[in-house]
Amino acid sequence: MTPIITCLLDGRYELAEGLLWDELTKHLFFCDILGKQIHAMHWDSKEVTTWDFPKVVGSFGLCKDGRLIVAMKDEIILFDTGTKMYEVIAKIEPDNPRTRLNDGKVGPDGAFWVGTMDDISPRTPIASLYRVTPDGNVTQIATEIRTSNGLAWSPDNKTMYHSDTGSGEVFAYDFDRDFGAVTNQRKFLQLDNTVGRPDGATTDTDGNYWSAGVSAGNVNCFDPDGQLLQSIAMPVPRPTIPCFAGPNLGTLVVASLRPHGDEELLKEFPKSGGLFAMDVEHKGLPTCRFG
Repeated sequence: MTPIITCLLDGRYELAEGLLWDELTKHLFFCDILGKQIHAMHWDSKEVTTWDFPKVVGSFGLCKDGRLIVAMKDEIILFDTGTKMYEVIAKIEPDNPRTRLNDGKVGPDGAFWVGTMDDISPRTPIASLYRVTPDGNVTQIATEIRTSNGLAWSPDNKTMYHSDTGSGEVFAYDFDRDFGAVTNQRKFLQLDNTVGRPDGATTDTDGNYWSAGVSAGNVNCFDPDGQLLQSIAMPVPRPTIPCFAGPNLGTLVVASLRPHGDEELLKEFPKSGGLFAMDVEHKGLPTCRFG
């Protein structure tokens, strides 16, 4: 059954990404990468709070102490939303002018997993995936990536997913929550423009992997064996990331970007850059916190 999709927030952001649900405050968080902002929308009132940053914000996560951990271009910072002060705990690829931090999430181990991307087109495999611990220690996990993306974990915390938008590959790893270690890398999916190259992702309580097919205007749901269960056409051409949100984690929210450089596409889909919501027959997993 095709779900009914509604526009949750007609923000028309430059590059809306990084959706995550905070069950403690009933806020849906997301960033506008190119707008250098993080936003928090109250689920009931739809009121949006915004924080500005001096550099592009690739991704972020919630901390146990109430702060945000933010991937700000080439720095990992801890940001206090009340005082708007931040401290730098790590730098990643600061001497490489071609790369910037991109998709990142706090894992079940309490560390921040974040990757970089080649920020100049055509993109080359010079980016990497990293793990950042609360004491600021940075470990390189994977290399030879074009655009690091699609981080998500299975409900039993035994599998981690990670994608490269540029190559269209989605990888699965065996995940050790106690040590924050990954082993046994294998290709989980090979995607192209037919259903869409893999952008941001999430998982549900049944272990399905939901991926934004950014190049085809779809959100795709794959079972744990990699079989396509559902491909949902979005009302905008460039969805960036899905996320389960709401009090019972039963609403699938999808962010999108504005396809600048294609005026016809923008004219046809003026709500590009907004957030969209739908009810699906699955529920999401609680958001992990850093620390």
